[in-house]
Formats: sequence, C-alpha cells, structure tokens
Amino acid sequence: MNVDVGFVLGEAFSLVNLVLAISGVVLGTVIGALPGLSATMAIAILVPFTFTMDPASALIMLGAIYTGAIYGGALSAILVNTPGTPSAIATTFDGYPMAKRGDGDLAVTLAVLASVTGGLIGAIILLTLAPVLARPALAFHSTEYFWLAMLGLTLIASLSTGNLLKGLIGGCFGLTLSMIGVAVIGGDMRFTFGSQTLLGGIDIVAALIGLYCIPVLIDMVARPGQHLRPPESNRGFRLAEALRACLRNGFNLVRSSIIGTLVGILPGAGGSIASLVAYSEARRSSRHPERFGKGEPGGVLATESANNATVGGGFIPTLVLGIPGTPPDAVILGALLVQGIRVGPELFTQHGGIVYVFMVGLVIATVLMLPTGLFIGRYAYRFIVDTPKAMLVPLVAFMTVLGSFAIHANPNDVLVMVVMGVMGWLLSLGGYSVSPIVLGLILGQIAEQGFMRAYMIGTARGDFLGQLIVNRPISWAIVALIAVTLFVPVIRQYLVGRRTVPGGAE
Repeated sequence: MNVDVGFVLGEAFSLVNLVLAISGVVLGTVIGALPGLSATMAIAILVPFTFTMDPASALIMLGAIYTGAIYGGALSAILVNTPGTPSAIATTFDGYPMAKRGDGDLAVTLAVLASVTGGLIGAIILLTLAPVLARPALAFHSTEYFWLAMLGLTLIASLSTGNLLKGLIGGCFGLTLSMIGVAVIGGDMRFTFGSQTLLGGIDIVAALIGLYCIPVLIDMVARPGQHLRPPESNRGFRLAEALRACLRNGFNLVRSSIIGTLVGILPGAGGSIASLVAYSEARRSSRHPERFGKGEPGGVLATESANNATVGGGFIPTLVLGIPGTPPDAVILGALLVQGIRVGPELFTQHGGIVYVFMVGLVIATVLMLPTGLFIGRYAYRFIVDTPKAMLVPLVAFMTVLGSFAIHANPNDVLVMVVMGVMGWLLSLGGYSVSPIVLGLILGQIAEQGFMRAYMIGTARGDFLGQLIVNRPISWAIVALIAVTLFVPVIRQYLVGRRTVPGGAE
C-alpha cells in the first residue's frame, strides 16, 4: 500500500501527540511501579479518556501507557523485590541483589536502557514486518504452549542456587498451587476443601505480591539498619557505566529483544514467559552463569529488554489478525472497536494512515521513555533509600494491600496475599527460594491447559503422541532448546572441571 510518509511523520510528531506520548509514559510508569497495578489495569483505567480523541492519538497514548507500565514494573522489582507487573518477575532475580549491595541506581539505569532497546526493536519489527510475522504465529497451538511452559520451568534449575532439590520442591509446590480451584478444562474442583474462596484458584498477582513483598517487609522490621545500602556518593544516573555494561552485553540485549518480540506475537503468552525465556538463555550462554541471581547486570538487561519488546510484538497479531497478543492488547482492541476501527488484514489498506501514525508514535514514546525513566527511576531510588523504615514499611504495606485488593475488588485476594507472604517467609527460613514457587504457579496453568487440549485433540484422532510432539516440528525445536538449556551448563561444568584438574588430580 502507498503511505504518505510526510503525513505520517507530521502527525506523529505533532505537539498534541508528543504531549500524549510523554503523558502516557509518565502515567504508565507510575501505575506500573505500584505492586498489583499491572499494565492491563493501567490501560483499562485510562482508556475511557481516549474515546473522544482522534483514533491515532488515542492509540499513541494507550501504547505509551503500555510501554511505561512495563518499565515501571522494574522499579518496585529492583527497589522492594516486588514485581510491579507480572512481566517484571525475573527482574527481581538480579535487580534486587544489585540494590541490596548499593547499586540500585545502576540497576534502574540498566532497566531503562534495556527497556528502550527492547521497546525500539519490538516497535521497529512491528513497523516493518507486522503482516509477515502475524500469520506464522497461528502455527503455535496448544502443544507448543505446553512445551513453552516446560521451557520456562527449566529455569528452576537456574534459580536453585546451592540446593537443586529444594528448588524442585518449590517448583512442585507452585505447580500444586496452580491446580487449586475449578479446572479450566473439564470443570473439576480441586483442592478447594469446601471453600468458596478457593473456587477461583490462587490469583497470580496477589500471590506474587505476597510471596515477594511480605518477606521483605518482615525482614525490614526484623533487622536494624537501612533497607538498601546507600550509595557511596551522589553518583547521578551512572549512565556511562550502564552504557558500558550494555555494550558488553550487546548480543544478549538484541537476542532478548528478539525473543520478547517473538513471544509477544504468540497470542496470550505475554511478558512473563518472554522475560523468563530470555533470562534462561542469557544465563545459559554466559561465561559466568554462577553470577546470575546474585546481582548480574546481564540478567536485568535480558529481562527488561524482553518484556518491553513484547509491546511491539503483541500488537502484530492484534492489528493484523484481530487476536490480542497480550492481555493489555485485548483492552486496546476494545478501544479500537469503540473508535469504529475494525482490525484485520484490511486494516492496513482501509486505515493505513492511522496505523502507521500509531506505529511511529510508539517508537517516539519508547525514545521518550529514556529521559522520563531515568528521572523517575533516580528519584524513586533516592526516596526508597532516604525514607526511614518507620515510614517506608507502613507505606509499602498499604500499597501491597491496595494493589492486591484492586485486582478484582475482592478482600479475599488480600487474604491470599497475606497467607502466601507469611508462607513464603517461613519457607525462606528453611532455605527455600520463592522464585521456583512463583515459576510453578504461573507456568503450571499454561502447561496444564496446553497439555489437556493436546491430549483431547490427540485422543480424538487416536494419535496423542503425534499430537504432542511427533507431528509438530515447532515442538521439536522447543524440546531441543529445553535439552540445550538443561544439559549444556552440565557439560560446560564438566569440561571446566576436566581442564582445571588434568588427569583427575591437581
């Protein structure tokens, strides 16, 4: 189709759209940083304000809110070990340890740079390859989603530093939690013990807030001293240091951004899976995998570039096929329908001007996230460091209660959050990490749905094994990646041991 480039650039860079883009980034960052208030909620709250706007301007603002909220989730993940959004779960693995040792300012700057890089790569791929990449995404069926969940679960081995058995026990406990309530397929009631509260299962966001935040609050109350080690001096943004880290991890950044874009294209996959897969690959391919989980900058760069790349990736099936790639895309799709715009292959011919103005506007919003994110991130870090515990603990506790209640306006979610939080604290005393539990809880539902659908289709055709893997070339590739993720670190460790101890003895 022919698009007037001058018109598109003129509209995208108009003063109104620039103001909407930067306003959306700021609002999204603030809302995303609050525990429990996800990117989906940020867009849902603000979408009514766009109904009277021009369609392109409305899309730009919603895209900017989405982008800002995904980055905002990293702030609370780094500073209080609580993912502001589910896609920031893996950011806690290395971001919080960096903050604990006094490098929170560097971690925040790394998160901004990674978010901008991932967002730009995702938006550029959306701008150039949207129609080409949308249709192959439909080749992913239930079987592939099952194997993707299995790939994510292999990360349990990476997170089980020091004790693989405890990590596996935690992962199995998370899988058990994911089965509570009415089964999505089959309708069976499981592990409810007659409680009406548990019929809907364990809400993932409430569980995340509890498992990650409550132990930190208890630890802050129980131990003297500041929550985070203050920086040695006023080091500013540490931008030069962060840029050097990005250059050292250049391949990691690009690979993680591409992973995030491709996972975002898959309907329903989202930033959680993208960041976990990117983190797993970054750790597997690193020369120093033992540093991951202890404050490795490459871990923050991998997760934040991947989850922000899902923004552009998720818009590909949304705009081209009318199938939301991620939950926030579903809300934006509803806003498009209210504007009278029908999505699908004809969108690029009937409303090409609007679509391309939006795509260029998404690139602009992502670039604007750099100064905005640096500014908000720096003062958020200083606020957390300088605020006395007597004020910080009640404030964070209030936000956890507000965030868990705001999900469904259900007080039972607050109860789930508190119970899961106390349980996570008790398990941490026994040396169990909460990350494998969270991994099992999130990926268990995806794995169960994918497996049961593959089982039903396979048994109906009389070829369950073929449906699960034999006749699925994409599944072969994912299974091969699982094998590489599991066995390459073991082989590498064995070879390093052989070189260190020639002939079997030092």
